[in-house]
Amino acid sequence: MDKRSYLVVGGDIRSVKLANSLMADGNDVKIYGFNNAGFELGMKESKKLEDAIDKVETVIGPLPFSNDNETFNAPFCSEKIYINDVFKMMNKKQLLIAGRISEKISHLAQVYNVYSIDLLDREEMAVLNAIPTAEGAIQIAMEEMPITLHGSNTLVLGFGRIGKILSKMLLGIGSNVFVEARKYADIAWIKSYGYQSVYLNELKDYVGKMDVIFNTIPHVVLDTQVLRDIAKDCLIIDLASKPGGVDFDKAKEFGIKTMWALSLPGKVAPVTAAKYIKSTIYNIIEELGV
Repeated sequence: MDKRSYLVVGGDIRSVKLANSLMADGNDVKIYGFNNAGFELGMKESKKLEDAIDKVETVIGPLPFSNDNETFNAPFCSEKIYINDVFKMMNKKQLLIAGRISEKISHLAQVYNVYSIDLLDREEMAVLNAIPTAEGAIQIAMEEMPITLHGSNTLVLGFGRIGKILSKMLLGIGSNVFVEARKYADIAWIKSYGYQSVYLNELKDYVGKMDVIFNTIPHVVLDTQVLRDIAKDCLIIDLASKPGGVDFDKAKEFGIKTMWALSLPGKVAPVTAAKYIKSTIYNIIEELGV
């Protein structure tokens, strides 16, 4: 692929690893939003945002892009980076690539004539990103549970990308894997893979037998009615994006341990996650022919 110019703005350690990997490929790479990182960045950071944006072909935002629809998700930056400001500085020839771009931000990009692409709308990115998410979830379970996953009863809520990969890993470890789904087609696949299938309306009949429950559904599934039947020593690990799939206040009231594990790829495997992001960015640019 032809060498290009990139600006990586904000994000977690994945973004830093991504910037270094892009530079290692011979690209011209700038970074901004890491002045409070507390670790070696591997390159010099641009001092001014306007200078950083100037003359680059592609601006790469974080994953997730924003937590409030107003500022970049930039945990290593001492100041807020406003999305409005960045969009004002960009020209119509520049491309914005980031992850989990909300409808509000997407609309704002259109207003400023900024061409934006969401990484997680790409199937290859979403699938590959599910691998470190599943591994991270299993790591949390191993650290938090007093028993092995081998021989334990594990329930996976949802049979999307993460649910599919997580279920496969759990079966490989030797867990008794139960998987919840709504669609009849998914239930058929669940049975074909050797898991125990659970319909959503059957949850209350199964949750009391579980040692750990992994949720991948981004709306509340584990509500008061379901939580009431879950054993007190069961661990709940919620992998879903906001608002999550658990009534956390009720779970606490019932004495059930819950963990909301967001952005696991950046925490458990930032180098691998950055490699997936870079590969997807290259795919996007190649398809656009720019």
